[in-house]
Amino acid sequence: MLDPRRSKWATFCTLVLALWVTPAPAQQVEDDPFLWLEEVEGERALAWVEARNAETVAELGTHPWFQALQGDLLEILTSDERLVYPSTRGDMVYNFWTDAEHERGIYRRTTLGQYLAGDPEWETVLDIDALALEEGVPWAFGGIDCLGPEYRQCMVALSRGGSDATEAREFDLIDAHFVDGGFHVAEAKSSMGWVDANTLLVATDWGEGALTTSGYARIAKLWTRGTPISEAVPLYEGAVEDVAVFAGSVETRAGTMAVVQHRPSFFEGTMYVYRGGPLVKVDIPIDADPGFVGDQLTVFVRDPWEVGGRTYTTGSVIAIDFESFLAGDRDFDIVVAPGPRQAVQGSTPAGDFLLVSLLDNVQGQLWKYRKINEDWVGERVDAPPMGSMRLVDVDLHSNRFFFTYSSFTQPTTLYVHADDGRVEEVRRLPAMFESSDQTIEQYEAVSADGTQIPYFVVRRGDIALSGENPTLLYGYGGFEISRTSGYSTTTGKAWLERGGVYAVANIRGGGEFGPEWHRAALLENRQRAYDDFIAVAEDLVARGFTSPEHLGIQGGSNGGLLTGVAMTQRPDLFNAVVVNVPLLDMKRYNKLLAGASWMAEYGNPDIPEQWAYISQYSPYQNLHPDREYPRALFTTTTRDDRVHPGHARKMAAKMLDQGHQIFYFENTEGGHGAGVTPEQRARMIALTYTYLWNQLAPTRPIS
Repeated sequence: MLDPRRSKWATFCTLVLALWVTPAPAQQVEDDPFLWLEEVEGERALAWVEARNAETVAELGTHPWFQALQGDLLEILTSDERLVYPSTRGDMVYNFWTDAEHERGIYRRTTLGQYLAGDPEWETVLDIDALALEEGVPWAFGGIDCLGPEYRQCMVALSRGGSDATEAREFDLIDAHFVDGGFHVAEAKSSMGWVDANTLLVATDWGEGALTTSGYARIAKLWTRGTPISEAVPLYEGAVEDVAVFAGSVETRAGTMAVVQHRPSFFEGTMYVYRGGPLVKVDIPIDADPGFVGDQLTVFVRDPWEVGGRTYTTGSVIAIDFESFLAGDRDFDIVVAPGPRQAVQGSTPAGDFLLVSLLDNVQGQLWKYRKINEDWVGERVDAPPMGSMRLVDVDLHSNRFFFTYSSFTQPTTLYVHADDGRVEEVRRLPAMFESSDQTIEQYEAVSADGTQIPYFVVRRGDIALSGENPTLLYGYGGFEISRTSGYSTTTGKAWLERGGVYAVANIRGGGEFGPEWHRAALLENRQRAYDDFIAVAEDLVARGFTSPEHLGIQGGSNGGLLTGVAMTQRPDLFNAVVVNVPLLDMKRYNKLLAGASWMAEYGNPDIPEQWAYISQYSPYQNLHPDREYPRALFTTTTRDDRVHPGHARKMAAKMLDQGHQIFYFENTEGGHGAGVTPEQRARMIALTYTYLWNQLAPTRPIS
């Protein structure tokens, strides 16, 4: 649910179809007979989960398709042929790696020279499997944050079963051990950043009254080495009704800068810089994103910003000398102003460059901008069309950076941009599925209000437009997150290689065409996202790719809400519905885990005027016993502490109670995902594709 365009310190934070839907009356909490399923680890609830899991495994887990798929998927997920993504610190390269021997993973390192040469000798720095065994806790690696430029002092985050809440421990990265008596932050949804070698800026659960209604910290404090955390000094305090207060640090060439981010709502925030005294406010619009490159402050503009006698347009990136900005100067330079079919997806500093990820008609580009004299000059990094480019790693102290290119059919390829400007291929992922006969096409569907909605189709070139092809349509449509062409080894192996058609819808609510594309489906306009998705599904049928009998849909998290809505509004249009880690009960979503933080996206169901439009689409409230629905598959995890597993549980239980058939599977680990270990993920994915093949092509030979 977090916006991937936010920079590192902020990513902690980040018309109904009348012919088909008769809105149900608002259902009161006390009338909900399945409220007990919200007790995550309640005995009765877990017994219900165990029974549903057993039913699903008994039918899908013994199906010949499952046997054919699980082994292939596990081989891919544990293959040594996977790309090894670098995280550079000085002359060393670090990498987190899982395989059959290390299910929970190892954090390891080698030299930059060995890594680039292609045959590195890896040294294990931290073994998560061994730690989990030693401590009897199902730890998952939650990341590591180190103080540059020495990168000795680090904070390692450990997640119990893959949940968002983590325990943080100080770690000596050079000598590879936890620091005895070092900084330690108990398990919570915390954020932190280094001030200096002996000071940590922390936002965590400090005790009673320290959390927001979204379950995040609202107080940031300075913690000095050698003192108990209870004596940490308050630095900033937000309101209980805010989404969160986040603490972090930004590494620049000049050093590390500690920052506090106050986020009153999901899409609004103010950054404060700590310089040893009172916090210094970065005074930009509350919905803009700040960043730093060299001595420059950069700003991503969401709404037109009139300042300093000029107006900067939506979606543009502008820059100014930071010290001059703090002194009152507002004469920004324009780095990039995207066109009407373009959208900036993110900007990252790397040495002298500001690297800008851009979408042009939902096709990825990477640009490197550099300030020469008084002008920002941009150069595009070459790449083929119909793909996506992703920045992997940067070095703030040189112009070296790593990036990837991939598409639905081209295996992900890792490149390095050397300090001297040369771009070389580091290594290419071997083909994990047969894609030489696959084609990528881009179409547009017309939504209910006339808006053109682009979507991708991937299929074998010899597939006839007979209307009988098993087709999987994927969508998300929320939180300004874009869905682009990218190489999926599991989708490729389990679906495309075996003759399935795969489509990805670029619906409103996402970020494919910038902030306005996202805002078009907010709050009372949410139905537009669902209309867009349904329009794409209808267009796939109209073009002859498939028919409702052979059409399935899939989405997770907000995408799970999307597929839940699509199923309840147009049950006639689909024969398979995969609903992963979903929101579904929109009457209570704001009362469950991080749900309150998303009210800027959906609205507040406790306000009658807002519940009036939310209730029109909320899947849980729009189920009817006398309507036929596709036999859906609901998946979630017990350890998901972002989107409450009660959503999936209650929806499945209500459908069963009404006499509908469903499948349900809940992993005991995995957080907001499909599992922690490769085996858990392979099982979940194999169950999903077994379900899809059985629903959409039951007579197709097992392959």
